[in-house]
Amino acid sequence: MIDKRDRAPQFRQRLREAMARRGLSQSALARATGADRSTLSQLLAEGTRLPNAGLAAECAIALGVSADWLLGLSDRPEPLDDILATQLSMPEAPRALFDDAIFGWHRDAAGYKIRHVPATLPDMLKTRAMVEWEYRPQLGRTAEQAFAAFEDQLNWLADARSDYEIALPMHELAAFAGGTGYYDGLPVETRLGQLNRFAQLADDLYPALRIYLFDARRLFSAPITVFGPMLAVVYLGRHYIAFRDSTRVATVTSHFDWLVREAALGARDFANHVRALRDGVQNR
Repeated sequence: MIDKRDRAPQFRQRLREAMARRGLSQSALARATGADRSTLSQLLAEGTRLPNAGLAAECAIALGVSADWLLGLSDRPEPLDDILATQLSMPEAPRALFDDAIFGWHRDAAGYKIRHVPATLPDMLKTRAMVEWEYRPQLGRTAEQAFAAFEDQLNWLADARSDYEIALPMHELAAFAGGTGYYDGLPVETRLGQLNRFAQLADDLYPALRIYLFDARRLFSAPITVFGPMLAVVYLGRHYIAFRDSTRVATVTSHFDWLVREAALGARDFANHVRALRDGVQNR
């Protein structure tokens, strides 16, 4: 901790810096804070003690900086609201095919490892038939254009050289294979085609693509995506919660790595497990 006596020179220096950046004179700052000009002159004079909290806060507001920064309690000059806006956001999450926000985050993280817990099955691994069944009701007459854009995005991702780790709850894949719950009414041919695609991609793309299956009776995860060390996103349904500060990104990354460590089936077992589910569908 900095001694209070040592903060006074730092306060004067930071006050001068902030005034210079904003182009405010002592008179202008006095008018903005409601303080006497002589009071502000004293604040900038050598040997003057720290101001009271009220005046420090008024100066910070007028100068668009953090009071904690002026007083030497923080190294970040931005006001708290600005810091939070930078590090935490809630963009909309439209019911769409790989929407623009997600695609933009993928582009920014190109070359980094992507960790992903999908809301259903991972969009980037779906067949055209599966995508049409799932999304056409929301897309309506714009479906064909959306499908074409989606496939263009997937082609871009294939060349982005990012490693992917995907963690799926086992019951999600079982429900898909059986056509139950969310997948009720999904034709057998579509399910078999998708299972074949999963198995083929798991074989062809390993180890760049690694898919783990965890037991949701033991572990739980909300849908999340971690874009390297830069960004962690939690999916709410209508919105994403996007964290950009390193501490929270590391926390979400640790959560994903826990899912991987505790997974019931590892990435090397995924393709064979999918083929067993496919054989079960075919033999019914």
